[in-house]
Amino acid sequence: MSEKAIQRLKNKFIMTAMLSFFVVMTFIAGCIYVFNALMTRSQIKDNIRYIVENDGVLPMQYDSDSIDSEEMHDAGQTIASKNEFIIQLEKLFGVESGYISDEFYYSTRYFAVTFTSDDEVERVITSHTAAVEPTQAVTYANTVMKRWFKFGSYDDYYYMVADREQGGKIVVVLDCSTQVSINRRLVLLACILIGLGMVISTSVIRVWAERIIQPEIKNAELQKSFITNASHELKTPLAVIKANTEMLEMMGTENEWTQSTMRQVDRLTGLIQNLVLVTRASEKDSKEDRVEIDFTAIVKDTAKTFEPVALSDGKTIEYSIAEGVGMLAHEGDIRQISTLLIDNAIKYCDDGGKVTIGLGTDKKKKNIYLRVSNSYATGEGKDYHRFFDRFYRGDEAHNIDKEGYGVGLSIAQGLMERYHGDIKVNWRDGIITFTCKF
Repeated sequence: MSEKAIQRLKNKFIMTAMLSFFVVMTFIAGCIYVFNALMTRSQIKDNIRYIVENDGVLPMQYDSDSIDSEEMHDAGQTIASKNEFIIQLEKLFGVESGYISDEFYYSTRYFAVTFTSDDEVERVITSHTAAVEPTQAVTYANTVMKRWFKFGSYDDYYYMVADREQGGKIVVVLDCSTQVSINRRLVLLACILIGLGMVISTSVIRVWAERIIQPEIKNAELQKSFITNASHELKTPLAVIKANTEMLEMMGTENEWTQSTMRQVDRLTGLIQNLVLVTRASEKDSKEDRVEIDFTAIVKDTAKTFEPVALSDGKTIEYSIAEGVGMLAHEGDIRQISTLLIDNAIKYCDDGGKVTIGLGTDKKKKNIYLRVSNSYATGEGKDYHRFFDRFYRGDEAHNIDKEGYGVGLSIAQGLMERYHGDIKVNWRDGIITFTCKF
């Protein structure tokens, strides 16, 4: 795996980790908010129902001038007999404990409007709010009575429409601005904590991922160095073997054995050269050295050199090359990519098949594409993701008589990475297509 591939894997890991963290944190925050909102709504509903049951008048729970001392004692015993843990659970889940303190009387802000059986206003109670006039209270009451739901929210208010025991209806509107404000602050706090957590987590995960991939990057560099050094070391003995074999043939001892030796030497020499190309293709290039090249001319010139090869194999070449396509690049890189794709297409094209070479621009995405396709009837079911692996042969039976080393597409992929482009392969209806996007 090259250093660029390792870096891409690191970035994917960071993005996956952050996305997972965001999803989990959002889910937890959402659950907390929904749970709190449901409990708040339940408590508000209980409070309004208590006012409705008292026909809009909120009585004090205990009056020191009229309450019997024995009743106070019994109520105190009832509360004291409860386990503290149970009391806390009741508070947490909004369960009524059967006891409402006098603070509820002083802190509750509401207004109520009672109606007769003929929907005439009977009484307007605004003693527990200073923000709403009686006329406004009647307007609010008439508005909520027209609603489908008998209990719900209206801005920062919650309302309930209920039938009275003595006939008619009662509308109670409770000011819940404090609870609504708390819920809004809870949402804001959750967003702030999630954002802060994302920033901290990104920094930690990035540093952690960088440390993890350092050994892999070092291994990739060592592999690259090994291939380069080994290639140079192998060139000398191969040159000696080739020279000795040529000398034997010149001395009149040429036979099938010496010819086999020469073929294997040439094959090893080509393999070494390709390994060096693979290593160089994955190296960074200098962007300052890039020049404006004529992409169209390079592809046409490369394709013409392969026309005799295709003709001798009984294959045809078709062109769909746009004029005037240019880009900033190294001419050698573009020529090598074109050569590798066209050579590969002719080599593995079906007998009597067709090779199509296309070049153009995608004006919408501002990309240049090079597309090379060929007939490949047996391509269904192949693992095309592995076509860019070094030394991979997708069909040994099909490739057994083909010259090559299985590294050409890997070289093309490495060169494409220099230009932040990509190369993809797909097969459809007996046609395999390699597409390079710059």
